[in-house]
Amino acid sequence: MLELKTNVTERRRSLAIGLLRAREAVMSHFRPILANHDVTEQQWRVMRVLHETGTLDASEVADKAFILAPSLTRMIKSLEERGFITKHKDKADGRRVLLRIAPAGTAMIEEVMPDSRRVYAEIDARFGRERVDALLDMLDDLASLKLDGATTIGEE
Repeated sequence: MLELKTNVTERRRSLAIGLLRAREAVMSHFRPILANHDVTEQQWRVMRVLHETGTLDASEVADKAFILAPSLTRMIKSLEERGFITKHKDKADGRRVLLRIAPAGTAMIEEVMPDSRRVYAEIDARFGRERVDALLDMLDDLASLKLDGATTIGEE
């Protein structure tokens, strides 16, 4: 019986599950906003990345928006059809597809941002701005570990 109790406690304290729970708690405030504008979370991330960084190739967008390349390929077509992004071949390397936010995409971002800022203000008010900043710093530190096989935690 004690062993079962320990396993339940360990699962509840799982870092991965804790991060997912926190993500869901935050995203539950943003999903209705995006749905009102007929944009998915992934499409929003692509448009935000392009809005913030300018022209990028598809693999850079996938990396920065945390989207798998096959999903991005389908998304590019949809976003381009809706006029939110533009796509063109790189003149220096014809194999490379370059993406850029289009005026309609910029307009969409500007339309959504007031609601987004309101949600962030509510989170700051409820959780505390200092705690949000500290959490973001810790998450950046954790993300920098990447654990991509180059090293493991504890190795130096």
